[in-house]
Amino acid sequence: MNHLQSLRTMGQSLWLDNITREILDNGTMQRYIDDFAITGLTSNPTIFDQAIGNSSAYDAGIREKSAVGKQGEALFIELALEDLRRAADLFRPVFDATDGVDGWVSMEVSPLLAADTAGSIEAASQIHEQGGRENLYVKIPGTPEGVPAIEESIFNGVPINVTLLFSASQYLASAHAYLRGIERRIAVGLDPAVESVASLFVSRWDKASADALPVELHNRLGIAVAQQTYRAYRELLASDRWKKLAAAGARPQRLLWASTGTKDPAAPDTLYIEALAAPDTINTIPEKTLRAFADHGKVDGPLADDGGDFATTLGKITAAGVDIDALADKLQRDGADAFVKSWKQLMQRIADKAKMLADAGS
Repeated sequence: MNHLQSLRTMGQSLWLDNITREILDNGTMQRYIDDFAITGLTSNPTIFDQAIGNSSAYDAGIREKSAVGKQGEALFIELALEDLRRAADLFRPVFDATDGVDGWVSMEVSPLLAADTAGSIEAASQIHEQGGRENLYVKIPGTPEGVPAIEESIFNGVPINVTLLFSASQYLASAHAYLRGIERRIAVGLDPAVESVASLFVSRWDKASADALPVELHNRLGIAVAQQTYRAYRELLASDRWKKLAAAGARPQRLLWASTGTKDPAAPDTLYIEALAAPDTINTIPEKTLRAFADHGKVDGPLADDGGDFATTLGKITAAGVDIDALADKLQRDGADAFVKSWKQLMQRIADKAKMLADAGS
């Protein structure tokens, strides 16, 4: 707990990168809140695919909803929101205590909408309304088509978790979309206090570049990109544009570190947690990594506002032959494709379970 509390004291929120009905039912989620300083969580299609596929905890819900004609995406959204409402209620005390800064859960729009701006806007509004919890973020990917959906959703008053960001430039595109949405609200007399986070994926950089880099540069690219993005985040918060919005009552879009479980067995299992300790950020942590950091993690100090020595590291990696900008775009496309694959697999899994349960009951 002391290791985790040192991050909390620094001003970093710790969220769980997982949700299952089992950890809600058996008290594990409450223990993470009580003993591990967890103050929020995130979900995605892969997490729910594994949760539903590896458990019978959802069978009764699938059977009941199927019996009244629910199927496919509509059935899944109801199942997911049932879990997320329960989690949101567990985090409600911290949401209230922090005036809405912390204590959030997140639900993704269908990954099939990643290239559909209008569809993403409509789905975000629907999930926000159907969810029925103030502390529910709707996740929209920061793809080129997602950026205008982020702006419009913020203007509509929907709290947004921007997902699948892989670079400082992708982060800034989503951050400026957030600012435009807030500016438009102010222009028409609406409340500017609409919360948002921007989620930068870290470890996938190192997995994708390992084969192209010498050993001494392994597991350094993701952290360097995060440092570069953190500098951009700090510069934006220091800008006159942001200060004007803050004075009008707007809330900062917080930077969130995602994909922070170590992929390389040769690297420390707490690598990204230790490297990305930073005030005014969120780290969403896989369960295994959370327990590892609680056991033996350490924090030497906060991330430097100027990002530290990232430029030197990026220069070495570029010299080794990695096109960082091209890889950022590829990682975003690959991430979107992976979520589509999980989504389709999830829809098929639910359909198969519904049929099996119906057959067993007939």
